[in-house]
Amino acid sequence: MRVVMISHACTVAAYRRKLEEMAAQPDVQLTLIVPPSWKLGPTRLPLEPGYTRGYDILVERPRWNGRHHLHFYPSLRQVLARLRPDILHVDEEPYDLVAWHSLRTARRLGIPALFFTWQNLYRHFPPPFALFERYALDRAAAAIAGNHEAQEILRRKGFARPVFLIPQFGVDTDVFRRATPRQPFGGRLRIGFAGRLVEEKGLVVLLQALPDLEGDWSLELLGDGPMRPQLASLASRLGVARRVFFRGNAPSAAMPEHLSPLDVLVLPSLTTRRWKEQFGRVLTEAMACEVAVVGSDSGEIPNVIGGAGIVVPEGSPDALRAALQRFLDDPKLAGELGRAGCQRVKENYTQALVAQRTIDAYHHVLP
Repeated sequence: MRVVMISHACTVAAYRRKLEEMAAQPDVQLTLIVPPSWKLGPTRLPLEPGYTRGYDILVERPRWNGRHHLHFYPSLRQVLARLRPDILHVDEEPYDLVAWHSLRTARRLGIPALFFTWQNLYRHFPPPFALFERYALDRAAAAIAGNHEAQEILRRKGFARPVFLIPQFGVDTDVFRRATPRQPFGGRLRIGFAGRLVEEKGLVVLLQALPDLEGDWSLELLGDGPMRPQLASLASRLGVARRVFFRGNAPSAAMPEHLSPLDVLVLPSLTTRRWKEQFGRVLTEAMACEVAVVGSDSGEIPNVIGGAGIVVPEGSPDALRAALQRFLDDPKLAGELGRAGCQRVKENYTQALVAQRTIDAYHHVLP
């Protein structure tokens, strides 16, 4: 089975670990089309080296690099005509120009194609994005949805072909793991957050939950963003500044060493009019490191955590405080939930499992 995948996200090396697992299947010949870099605001992120075993990479320059919804690959027709894949995997949202262009090109060449979507809010897009989405929903042979609500939205919008519920990427458990067994914490409870310091991540709620915690604790914020000054000021006003540490951004390869020392990772995301948590990848990374997790009930978080952590109502400092107090009152709880989370990742979210489920989707689509 010859597969071509188009993905600007795969400029990140760690995301290509899934492709290595896919290419390891004996019946799969995989080619990735990826840009030489991806423009993110004023910076340009180069194509990272590594994770290239077993498949081919074609570096193609997109038109309008960095514009998620308006980029496309002018050379795609020539590439597909030369490779003649059995299936085209468009790892992009169906309302993006790149999806419309790719699906249209594949259709003209007689190649079945599928797309990926995270979109978990029912939205009516303005032209031309509504036209791009309608074309994808009418012409794609199948779709992969990264969360339950995205799957439901495709059905509500009239997509009648197969929809496979598969995360875009899994967790590399060779990288995200604990080197030594976790012991019950004997003193300070180390609480952590990892991600962008933005309003929708619920960090104000997290800080508001801290002042009345009974016991010794600290909070480490891994990441950066526009809310950092506001959060630092709020921590001072709440009287917890000496226990809150801003660690800044860390390279993705260094995340396991930042996550592993934590006792609890918190993801208190808030649903807004334009966004809610689509998956919460940092949850699965922490769980793989045997770190207990607490998340709000925004979007896909409850489905990711399952019974292997604690889910609280979003926007409630009291509920979050009560959840964190449980760890302070029971020193064994973090270890128990950490081990349960690790087992959940091994059973559902490894790169190998995500790769196999993606290959199974291809076989289902092909004659």
